[in-house]
Amino acid sequence: MPTLLNQDGFKFFFYANEHEPQHIHIEHAGDFAKIELATLRVVNNYMKPKELKKALLIVEANQQHFVRAWNEYFN
Repeated sequence: MPTLLNQDGFKFFFYANEHEPQHIHIEHAGDFAKIELATLRVVNNYMKPKELKKALLIVEANQQHFVRAWNEYFN
């Protein structure tokens, strides 16, 4: 389970046996979400709205890094 970033109490990671489309998992204070990397579409969400908004901003700021890490890991 590669962790790509820890920031502001959020953990951004993917699992070793992931599937397409490219996405990132996020954990924060026991809550979690899953966001597609190409579209920033929220696939699953169990976070409070304020937490999800902050997580989305972090994903957007690190989108290229996450996509690059996905491609390096799975290709």
